[in-house]
Amino acid sequence: MTRSPAPRQRGFTLIEAVMVIALTGIVGAMVAMFIRAPVNAYIDQTRRGEMSDEADGALRRIARELRGALPNSVRVGAGGNYLEFLPVRAAGRYRAAPTSTGSGDFLDFSSPTDGSFEVFGPPVSASAGDQLVVYNLGLTGADAYAGTSRRALTSSGSALSSLSYTVGGTQFPFASPNKRFHIVSTPVSYVCAAAAGGAGSLRRYAGYPIQAAQPVSTAAAPLSGLTGANNALLSGSVATCSFTYNATASARTAVVTLRLKLTRNTESITLMQQVFVENSP
Repeated sequence: MTRSPAPRQRGFTLIEAVMVIALTGIVGAMVAMFIRAPVNAYIDQTRRGEMSDEADGALRRIARELRGALPNSVRVGAGGNYLEFLPVRAAGRYRAAPTSTGSGDFLDFSSPTDGSFEVFGPPVSASAGDQLVVYNLGLTGADAYAGTSRRALTSSGSALSSLSYTVGGTQFPFASPNKRFHIVSTPVSYVCAAAAGGAGSLRRYAGYPIQAAQPVSTAAAPLSGLTGANNALLSGSVATCSFTYNATASARTAVVTLRLKLTRNTESITLMQQVFVENSP
């Protein structure tokens, strides 16, 4: 009997495998050098786009609310990081005189006990806890924050054609030349806590009582006790920001300037927006 020869084995040697691994590594490194720059550029562009959208959304939110603020109620803290105003829920005109026959519930500024009036024009809506303001000038003797041009509404509901309020022993100090009134809710504050490297934040505070002095500390009442929707984060990564309020010579209009700079991973974007505010009460 004859023995058949064993089949010859085939495969890679260790040297061949090492050479293939080395060549693959060299090719991979060369490819990575070419695609790293475009990938990094795409990541940086995406990051800047996200920051721009976030900052733009925050500034637009502030601007939208400022346009609906009570005339002469916008105020900025000394450091330029606290912005407060009274949002208007509804507005209209009050009856200022009786009819030719002596009827009609008009607002009598000479009477310390008159606490109601008819609404001229479309009916208005009011919620429990809302306040009535007439001719707010933001000055001593006619300041909604101090309470001289503000009274507590006792009327609430929708489609109100007349309003009642608590006189409190004294009538409104001044009549409105245009016979206008405003219904306001609780104040709103925007607070910018800037920090180097984008470690700060921009937050919106609401739902706290009206106070004569502007709140300028989130560590003290009334801002320190606010939670949930009344303490909302608008933007993180805040490096610097500021609020500026400039009234015109006529004091009937003002411009609020908003500046916001966001920083993430050494990338920064800066946006500025100016808001026209109507101060004719």
